[in-house]
Amino acid sequence: MIYDIKALSPELTKDYLDFFDNRAFSDGNPNGPCYCTSPNMDKITEKKMVSEFGNDIKGTIRRYAVEMLNEGRIHGYLAFDGGISIGWCNAGDMDSYSAFVPDFARQNKCGKTFSIVCFEIAPEYRGKGIATAFIERICIDAKARGYAAIEGYAKFYNDYVYYDYNGPIRLYEKVGFIEVKRQDDQVIMRKIL
Repeated sequence: MIYDIKALSPELTKDYLDFFDNRAFSDGNPNGPCYCTSPNMDKITEKKMVSEFGNDIKGTIRRYAVEMLNEGRIHGYLAFDGGISIGWCNAGDMDSYSAFVPDFARQNKCGKTFSIVCFEIAPEYRGKGIATAFIERICIDAKARGYAAIEGYAKFYNDYVYYDYNGPIRLYEKVGFIEVKRQDDQVIMRKIL
């Protein structure tokens, strides 16, 4: 099946919120509730948001997401099946991330770099090639925008971990990425464009 992959834009805000409101983490995944705000949030803002959680964690995170979406501070791609958003990939210029890009990746940067920091696919769509479709589209877009490389920051696990939001090493290898450096349990996977 072919899924439609679209770069996040103001016109897709409703679809983004619909995905995180209704399909993301609907299987009880421990990474939820999430609207993928943390990768583009500085530590002070993140701490402020957490202090406001009270009894409505999801509502608080959603409110921050709406603000960040309106300001263009969340970057990435949505996957669609028909008109329904069924997946998300947080990806953008490495320098736009205050978190989720490991320090050792910044120290081993290879020119202008596009970073893939997070995937979330609706449970019933996992294992159907959507993460691969995201990466393929990101490679096309990043190359067109003059990036030298694309990186993903996979965690090193011996077994499958269903709540891994970074994507497994084999996902990146499948689309031509190579391991550049490993530190502790994280691996820089890179594709030169």
